[in-house]
Amino acid sequence: MSGLAIEGRYNGKPFLRLLDSYVLAATGYLDPIADRSLTAMEPQFHKAFGQTGSWRSIVEQRMKFRPGMPGAIREVWDKGRLKFLQANGKEPDPREFTRHFVDTNFPH
Repeated sequence: MSGLAIEGRYNGKPFLRLLDSYVLAATGYLDPIADRSLTAMEPQFHKAFGQTGSWRSIVEQRMKFRPGMPGAIREVWDKGRLKFLQANGKEPDPREFTRHFVDTNFPH
């Protein structure tokens, strides 16, 4: 997650870190250590956000995501990745994709 931590991005926005992590996980690029850390923090998330379940389900509940949202995000990533690769000759940065995707689709 450190790559996502643009100075001030999460100040006063604790849920934004979870949302970014959710999108990063959907693309397959959430670091396993970060995933385990988020899982270990679920009891704190339950208290902070007043919801139960995994950190992923907390995001889905708060955002009112429909079933299949991770697959839909992955599809956007896969299609965009291919276009980016063809246009730029290099792989896109999944953290930059996450920031752009969240900021565009879920203004905060």
